[in-house]
Amino acid sequence: MLRYIIQRLIGMIVVMFLVVTIVFVIVRVTPGDPAAVMLGPEATQADIEGLRAKLGLDRSLPVQYGYYLLQLLRGDLGQSIFLGQPVAHALAERAEPTFFLTLFSILIASAIALPVGIYAAVKRGSFFDQTATALAMFAASIPSFWLGLLLMQVFAVRYGLFPVSGYGGPDTSFGERMMHLVLPSFALGIVSSALIMRFTRASMLDVLGDDYVRTARAKGLNGRRVVMKHAFKNALIPILTVIGLTAAVLISGAVVTETVFGLPGVGNLVVSAVMRRDYPVIQGALLVIAALYVLINFAIDMLYLAVDPRVRY
Repeated sequence: MLRYIIQRLIGMIVVMFLVVTIVFVIVRVTPGDPAAVMLGPEATQADIEGLRAKLGLDRSLPVQYGYYLLQLLRGDLGQSIFLGQPVAHALAERAEPTFFLTLFSILIASAIALPVGIYAAVKRGSFFDQTATALAMFAASIPSFWLGLLLMQVFAVRYGLFPVSGYGGPDTSFGERMMHLVLPSFALGIVSSALIMRFTRASMLDVLGDDYVRTARAKGLNGRRVVMKHAFKNALIPILTVIGLTAAVLISGAVVTETVFGLPGVGNLVVSAVMRRDYPVIQGALLVIAALYVLINFAIDMLYLAVDPRVRY
């Protein structure tokens, strides 16, 4: 077990090194000069060259890459060019709405997908199973931003039950800020539930046909106990995998939803940084998102031990 954890940690370091290299190269080979973008169209060539020298953009790529690696080893993600503050501080300020949006979306998706997927597997071939499968396919094809606009029009504009957009001011209470996340969370949760529901149904179907399930039923055990204690517990590993990967995708992919609802999250920050060619923010955000992917995968592997004692690393 300890050997496996050490191997995974080494693998995580290698993956992050590759991510750092790829992000550094991609950001710098894209067309455009950040110094010219910052100074505007009226800037002279001398002004642009002076700013490039100040930002270190006049050095060769290997030299910039070396400085960047040393900077990361010190735990410094750099200084935002436009915001004038450390990238880590800028990401921390935007982390709350993105974190809670992801958390609520996963909870909503799981609350919808798990019971529907389990019952659809138990009632395989029934009208409920066919309807649930069709609705899951329909939900998977709905763009989250379109669903968000629809929810906004109905529940915010027409009935006034929730805020239309934004995240409240500095003095807004925590409860009021969470109210701003209800509609975007449902928009992402409903779309994400489709994949989780289909995986739950498929995993349960694989388990329900096993011999030990038929034996438990033959012994006269309660049907609900057979499904939940015996079948669902053994079908949980692929379900945990897809839930974890969905959470990782939501962290990095909620950009459009955050933009539609005017949420000051990490996605909005990345979009602004790309438009302004703010290299440090782009690199820092991508590295943090990649690190979260790696950590979530590692956490899922550790959860396998908790849900299935037969797993050995």
